[in-house]
Amino acid sequence: MKGGTPLVGEVTISGAKNAALGIIAAAIMTDEDVRLENIPDVNDINVMLDAIQGIGVTVDRVDPHTVVINGSNIFKATVDSAYIDKIRAGYYLLGALLGKYRHAEVAMPGGCAIGKRPIDQHIKGFRAMNADVDLDGGRVVVDAKDLIGGHIYLDMVSVGATINIMLAAALASGVTTIENAAKEPHVVDIANMLNAMGARIMGAGTDVIRITGVERLHGCEYTVIPDQIEAGTFMFAAAVTHGDIILNSVIPKHLESISSKLREMGCEVTELDDSVRVNGKASLRSCDVKTLPYPGFPTDMQPQICVGLSLASGSSVVTESIFENRFKYVDEVLKMGANIRVEGNVAFINGVESLKGASMKAPDLRAGAALVLAGLAANGFSTVGSIEYILRGYEHLERKLQELGAVIALVDTDEAAEAFKKEHSA
Repeated sequence: MKGGTPLVGEVTISGAKNAALGIIAAAIMTDEDVRLENIPDVNDINVMLDAIQGIGVTVDRVDPHTVVINGSNIFKATVDSAYIDKIRAGYYLLGALLGKYRHAEVAMPGGCAIGKRPIDQHIKGFRAMNADVDLDGGRVVVDAKDLIGGHIYLDMVSVGATINIMLAAALASGVTTIENAAKEPHVVDIANMLNAMGARIMGAGTDVIRITGVERLHGCEYTVIPDQIEAGTFMFAAAVTHGDIILNSVIPKHLESISSKLREMGCEVTELDDSVRVNGKASLRSCDVKTLPYPGFPTDMQPQICVGLSLASGSSVVTESIFENRFKYVDEVLKMGANIRVEGNVAFINGVESLKGASMKAPDLRAGAALVLAGLAANGFSTVGSIEYILRGYEHLERKLQELGAVIALVDTDEAAEAFKKEHSA
């Protein structure tokens, strides 16, 4: 990519990957057809669909964003590790299969290496519902002769555990209460989808969720919410390139913590019913930020705001309170001339006037997107390798950026990269 071009125009935000993964797991819990719309066309979703097909689920990909799922022919409750090694959210199949069949075997989850993400809270929840849980050679094996509603207080706010417990509890007998539950938008979306299938879930979006188990779930049609993190990434793309971007198909309330920080940094943010406009001003101001569970500032937006603050006047402090290895990308931004010092879970940033192009490597999904933003803001040419991480969670990122005026291309050889540089050299 060649940086220095303000990004201007409109972009349509795709469906939320993190919501869709849980919703796909929920869809296998009935023997009737479930039609899902606004599914993002990203690698994580494709792996999840392959995983459920591997246990007998019928998957009809109507178009890149619509899928019809039927779980009536599931022939085993064991999910192959070849799929789960690639994505973390495969563990949602534990809750879905446990609820439906009272048994599940799923490999320990993979995904990005951004820190320890133990599933102890998931296990605590399953055991509170009278299930036996064993860790057997890298697999989680869950059995319940009788799955009975229980009372679970999560020791820490965990999105994954909240969703997994909610899935299993939907078909348990009795009432399950989750206290200190996660409140993220995709938790609410998965609860709404389960309710559309006949579940009885109350309180999603608050810190206490109550699930009254039902005997069976039925088919439905459901549309996935827009992706909060993709939207936030494009909001920061406007900020770091001093551009002017209108994001369509968003829920502005989900973006409030991001909008607030952008305003604090000097950007103009305008919210409409289902769109947000971000006008990045000529200069950015420093600010401090701490990642927190929703409605706080998302950990998945921490790399993007750090790139923005590296170009802001003054000093900023960014505290990462969710994942301990989320600053691995900083070494890559330092190659570009940024002034960032990391001590433990805190980054101290002194803004610089500009970044210079560099060759970088994405260490994980969100950091990869942040490095793309850094390259678009920098002077000269940049390359970002290991883009398989980016493809996990961003739908056609380079195309959407091109439509906003970015000088960027997806290449697969060094020769193609050199040809791109030659073509766009002034």
